[in-house]
Amino acid sequence: MIKTKRVYEPKEETDGLRILVDRLWPRGIKKDKIDLWLKGIAPSDEVRKFYHESKDFEAFKKKYIEELKKKDIKELLELAKQNTITLLYASRENDNNAVVLKEYLDWILEKQK
Repeated sequence: MIKTKRVYEPKEETDGLRILVDRLWPRGIKKDKIDLWLKGIAPSDEVRKFYHESKDFEAFKKKYIEELKKKDIKELLELAKQNTITLLYASRENDNNAVVLKEYLDWILEKQK
């Protein structure tokens, strides 16, 4: 199972493996609150800045998925198959890279069944 959660929310047992999927470390968060940091899976600066400036989530989603298709996500897929994972993000926005990543991973895992 794959979940998403803001990194500033309290850690819970049901989170499973907590994976930060942002490029930058969130301010004020101690390392013991996060199990794994996959900053390379985050959107490029170009795509991140595009979303910040345009606020066009659908266009951001499309651009980010195109980047994800070129990234090695095997490790993340294996972790999701074996454990509950929670993709952590710092954004205050509900529409963010972790949500897109979760949708993409869920889609791939569904295709593999």
